[in-house]
Amino acid sequence: MQQLFSDRLLHGADYNPEQWLHDPEILARDIEYMKATNSNVMSVGIFSWAKLEPQEGVFDFEWMDKVIDSLHKNGISIFLATPSGARPIWLAKKYPEVLRVAPNRQRNLFGARHNHCYTSPVYREKIGILNAKLADRYGNHPAVKLWHISNEYGGECHCDLCQEAFRGWLKDKYGTIEELNMQWWTTFWSHTYSDFSEIESPAPHGENAIHGMNLDWKRFVSDQTQDFMRHEIASVKPYTPDLPVTANFMYYFNGLNYFKFKNDVDIISWDNYPVWHKSDDLSIGLDTAMMHDLMRSIKKQPFLLMESTPSSTNWQSVSKLKKPGMHLLSSMQAIAHGSNSVQYFQWRKSRGSSEKLHGAVVSHNDRSDTRVFKEVAQLGELLAQLPQIAATNARAEVAIVYDWENKWAVEDSQGPRNKDMGYIEEVQAHYRAFAKKGISVDFVDMECDVDGYKVLVAPMLYMLRAGFEQKMRKFVEAGGTLITTYWTGVINENDLMFMGDTPHALTDVLGLVSEEIDGLYDHERNYGVVQQSLAAGALSGNYSCSMLCDLVHLDGAEAIMTYRDDFYAGRAVLTRHAFGQGEAYHIGSHFEDGFYDDFYSELAHKLELEAALPVQLPTPVYAVARENESTKYIFVHNFSNEAAPIPMLGEAYSLVARTRPELTKEQWTLAPYEVLILATPKK
Repeated sequence: MQQLFSDRLLHGADYNPEQWLHDPEILARDIEYMKATNSNVMSVGIFSWAKLEPQEGVFDFEWMDKVIDSLHKNGISIFLATPSGARPIWLAKKYPEVLRVAPNRQRNLFGARHNHCYTSPVYREKIGILNAKLADRYGNHPAVKLWHISNEYGGECHCDLCQEAFRGWLKDKYGTIEELNMQWWTTFWSHTYSDFSEIESPAPHGENAIHGMNLDWKRFVSDQTQDFMRHEIASVKPYTPDLPVTANFMYYFNGLNYFKFKNDVDIISWDNYPVWHKSDDLSIGLDTAMMHDLMRSIKKQPFLLMESTPSSTNWQSVSKLKKPGMHLLSSMQAIAHGSNSVQYFQWRKSRGSSEKLHGAVVSHNDRSDTRVFKEVAQLGELLAQLPQIAATNARAEVAIVYDWENKWAVEDSQGPRNKDMGYIEEVQAHYRAFAKKGISVDFVDMECDVDGYKVLVAPMLYMLRAGFEQKMRKFVEAGGTLITTYWTGVINENDLMFMGDTPHALTDVLGLVSEEIDGLYDHERNYGVVQQSLAAGALSGNYSCSMLCDLVHLDGAEAIMTYRDDFYAGRAVLTRHAFGQGEAYHIGSHFEDGFYDDFYSELAHKLELEAALPVQLPTPVYAVARENESTKYIFVHNFSNEAAPIPMLGEAYSLVARTRPELTKEQWTLAPYEVLILATPKK
């Protein structure tokens, strides 16, 4: 399928007109407001099951007919949702099996969202019927452009149906109970199983110490959720075979392996709610940038920003307002990293219930002259001026491994730290260094191909699965530059320790053997001391390190840095080893940001990695690029509440737009929270 929504940038929101059916004037007023903000798409029907099917088998589509027709007549497209994210009470009362069972084996009461069993045949049957009716009625409506499948899939169920499905999943994977016992190492604590029927999911009052079981349960939950999503897609596709589908993902969501979903959805979408102004906004911005790039990388295509807030949330510990300019900055950041939309939860604030105080385009005062509304309108006008951006994408020479299953295993490892193993933090540290330099990054998991990149960064690959050690070996042999870290190559895909030297199957590639790993208390620090220059001399002096320290002995590698303190002072903490036509580096501890900045400056210089701009930008500013065959578009962001001058650029760079349109090209100073968009011909 060709790149979706490549003719324009989309602007819109979650729209919940079923909350306002008692006041028909609101729909007409909302449409006028939508047009005033250049909104061109609305997500409709996300939590509408009770209105669409108020009683079992009794359907009411008249209100939806009016909404979709009215939006279409005013040039506004529809992302039509399947409403499985929250069920009506009649369904839960008549069929209590649809409600989830918690890990303690207690069935939930009716209420909340995502309180339903993905295995339940009844739930699948009932949502399948409703989805089919929606598809039959609206699938060919000219306004409907996309299926929004459910909403923020997540959670797990431990009911008898799920237990039986889990046992079947395990039998398919292991074949025999003997093989399961071997891979789970159940002889420990005399926990050996004699039949698959004896196995239950992990429980707080039962088995929870077999790490192979814990890992397989997480895989099963992810697979069962994916299977339910496929059931939903299958219920609409016969009526709308050419209509694309998406399912909105979430920030670092731990419960699902999103890479597994890439072949089931046509376009990735996700919901973005950073805690702006909680700390320095550049750090928050780079964290958000990583999630944008991760979502873009899942299909290596532009994605959709399905939800964000134009002002504040109501569920974070502090629901802080965005300062003036931050809404445009954060929204254009999503565009810069590959989104072809900016959409909000929500269009109009609810009058009651749990999200009545969540930010929205239209507040309870029902006015269009508010600060928030004006910024949304300004953004809509800017997006309408940039249709050419939608047909561009990022091009990356660097790939970083982010693997959900590895993360699950790291966090369940019980040693060498049982608090803050820091997998995400380690990945972020490497990503930030590239992002600050304007070097584009793709993310991969261990099932992805890595051919075609110059640099492959593999932080904390505690688990090796899918033959990834062979992919890394071939990558270096073919001339690539590999960076590994501490806590690499320790267990197999079933959480069994590898026998022999560590990192497993990579000791000759790295030219070293890891003997021990020291867990540091939170107050402890060691230091890496530079022993020799790499390329440009940026890496020099001492860098503090924390959390974990890998103790290696060299077997061909050379020490670039050594530890300064403790009984392992003088042992290598940063190494380099030539292998085949490439090089492999090993970083033995978690370092301060300055180390990653300097280390990757050296590699960028040595490998001639392409940056968004060929100039050094001031600290609160970073740049990122999207491109097509002829033109590179550069987005320059100022994540500071102070003005930031940037170096003058040559005539090859032309101004496309800026979020402060009153400023001119000659003013090469970014205002607080401003974005500058430039274009230059590709070489």
